[in-house]
Amino acid sequence: MNLGLAIRRNAVRNPNSQALFGETSMTYEELDRRSNRIANLLIKNDLLRGDRVAVLLANRPEVLELISGISKSALVYVGLNFRLGSTEIQQIFDNCEPSVVITDTEHLVQLEDLVGIENVNVFNIDAEEWENELKNCEDDCPLILDTIRPDDDFCIVYTSGTTGKPKGVLFDHSRALQHATVACIEYDINSHSRYLVQIPHNSSVNITIVPCITIGAALSFRDSRNFDPNGFAKQVEEDKVTHSFLVPTQLMRLLDKLPQEEDSKLNSLITLGYGSSPISPERLSELVTRFGSIFNQLYGMAEIASIGTLLRKEDHNLGLSSNPKLLASCGQPSLGINVRVINEKGNQVQKGERGEVIFAGTYVMKEYFRDPERTDDVLIDGWMHSGDIAEIDEDGFIYIVDRKKNLIIRGGLNIAPTEIENVLYRHKAVLEVAVIGVPDSEWGEAIVAVVALKDGVEVTTDHLIEYCGESELTSIKIPERIEIWDELPKNTVGKIEKNAIRSVFWGSGRQV
Repeated sequence: MNLGLAIRRNAVRNPNSQALFGETSMTYEELDRRSNRIANLLIKNDLLRGDRVAVLLANRPEVLELISGISKSALVYVGLNFRLGSTEIQQIFDNCEPSVVITDTEHLVQLEDLVGIENVNVFNIDAEEWENELKNCEDDCPLILDTIRPDDDFCIVYTSGTTGKPKGVLFDHSRALQHATVACIEYDINSHSRYLVQIPHNSSVNITIVPCITIGAALSFRDSRNFDPNGFAKQVEEDKVTHSFLVPTQLMRLLDKLPQEEDSKLNSLITLGYGSSPISPERLSELVTRFGSIFNQLYGMAEIASIGTLLRKEDHNLGLSSNPKLLASCGQPSLGINVRVINEKGNQVQKGERGEVIFAGTYVMKEYFRDPERTDDVLIDGWMHSGDIAEIDEDGFIYIVDRKKNLIIRGGLNIAPTEIENVLYRHKAVLEVAVIGVPDSEWGEAIVAVVALKDGVEVTTDHLIEYCGESELTSIKIPERIEIWDELPKNTVGKIEKNAIRSVFWGSGRQV
C-alpha cells in the first residue's frame, strides 16, 4: 500500500466525494487526474525513484495535489517552512539535494541566492508555463505507481536540532500510512470529515494530510500566517468544518479574541486537536468549559510522525469534573505505539520518579536523512529517545516536567537557542550568554537571553534586543527580554548551567 493507491481507490469508490472544499473545490476523481498529470510531468523531467521534490509554499489548495502527484511518481515530498531564512534553506538543500523545487511567485526570491540552485529544476505554480506543461501531460495513472513498495521513501520532515542545523526526519509509505490509520481512529476522522488545515503543510503532512487522503476525507487549507480567530471561526461555520488542529498560541487567541456571542460558529467541530507546546491547566479548563468536549491534546515529536500520547476528550471532561490533575497531563499512550518512561539504567520509572520518554512502534522514523550519527544518538534498539523528562502515574498518564534538550517551543515552532546565542556572542560587549524558553500564556514559551558583559563595558538591554533585530534572526527568534547578570552559573567543568538559569524563571513562575 502507498499513498498514491489511496487516492486512486477513493477516486474509484467515491469519485464525486470532495477532496478539497472552500474557495477551491475538487472531487477525488478530479484530484486523481490532476495528480496523475503532476506525476507524469515529474517523471518526464527525468526524475528517478527516490529523488526529492522540495515544496516551498504557504498553505494553499495546490499542496494537496502536489503531495498526491509526488507520491504517485515514487518521489519524496520535502515540505519547506516558508518562514525559514536562506541559511536554513541552504542547509536543507545541502542535506536532501532536491532534484526539483516547486514554489510560487511570492517565494521565488527565497531561492535566488542558494548555492547550486541553478542546477535544480524550479517550477512556479503561478506561472502560465506550469499549467501549459501539465496540459501536455497524460491524466492516466503513471505505471510506476504499482511498483511502489511500502518501504519506499515517502517524505522528509525537517525539524530544528539543538545545534540549529535542521534534521531531516525520513518516513516511508508504510510508516506514514500506519500513523494515518491511528490518527483517523484517535481523531474520529472518516470519509465524511471536513478538515481545515491551519498549521503549515510541512508540519501537518503526517498528522492531517495523509490521514485525510487515506480515509477519503475532505481538506481545506487556510493561510497559517497571522492567525485570525474570527476568520477561522467564520470559515468553520461557512464550510461546516468538522476537524482542525491548532497550536496553543492560536487557541489562546481564539479564547481571548473571539467574542463569546460567536462561539456557535464552532458548533460543527467534532475534534479540535492541539499540541506542540505547553498550555496551562487553567487556560485549558477555560477552553473546554467554553467550547465543549472537542479537544484532543497531542504529545509526540516529528520523529514519530506526530502521535505518542493523547489527552483525549473524555480525559478533558474528567479533568474538569473529578480529577483536575489530568489537565496537566499529556495523556496516555496512543494506539499503535509503545511509550515508556525510563531512568538512566533503562528501567521503567516508578510512580513519583522521573525519567526520559521513549517511543517504539511501526511509525517511528526510518532515520535522520543522511545523518547516521544523529540517528544513532536517538534511535537505540528501535526506541526513539525524546529527550523529554516526565513522570507517569498509576493509570499510565504521563506528565512532562522538563526537557532534556534545550529547544524552545514557541507558538508550535522549534527554536534552537544556539542560533540566538551565536548572534549575541558577536556583540563586542557580551562575554557569556544563555538563551532559554520561559513560560508565556500566549506563545507557550517566550525567549529570554541572560548575558554577562565583559569587564568595564556597558550596554543596555534595549540595545541588545535591537542588535538581534538587525541580525539574520527571523522575528519569532528575537528575545522578548534580555537580562544582564554579573556572571552565569557553571558546573564543575565550567559549562554554563542552563537548568540553573531556567529554574529562576520556571521555578518562580515568572513570565515575560
